[in-house]
Amino acid sequence: MGVLYVSTATDDLVRTSDNSVRRGGVRTGPLGKKLTTIDGSVGAALVDYESGMCLGTIGGSRDLDLEVAAAGNTEVVRAKVRTMAALNINDSVEDILITLTRQYHIIRLLADSGGHTFLYLVLDRDRANLALARHHLRRIESSLTV
Repeated sequence: MGVLYVSTATDDLVRTSDNSVRRGGVRTGPLGKKLTTIDGSVGAALVDYESGMCLGTIGGSRDLDLEVAAAGNTEVVRAKVRTMAALNINDSVEDILITLTRQYHIIRLLADSGGHTFLYLVLDRDRANLALARHHLRRIESSLTV
């Protein structure tokens, strides 16, 4: 089973000689490796949408602050959950897709997390296959222990 080891949000990401990614000396584990192998992956985060806290990130850039994006997408998830409750929709959100001119942003709610955690994946639209990326996220979710 894949496990994400997290550390504080202020640590820097470091790629090690075995090609795993570390954050402040703590491995992000198999989850980070799986997310970065998705074609077109720019960055990803594991987020608790109850608190808005980013539990871990991998990738990103100076133009993509995953901590800020995670906090903003927390509001997107909360709004969708509130709207579903107001409409008495007795169902659950699998994922939310946001398409930009140059990127895809996928928010995948994790069913086994008590409904309070999501994976956030940013893809370069020119290099990504959206259907395949969604398939990979479903597969990653099924092997994930949070």
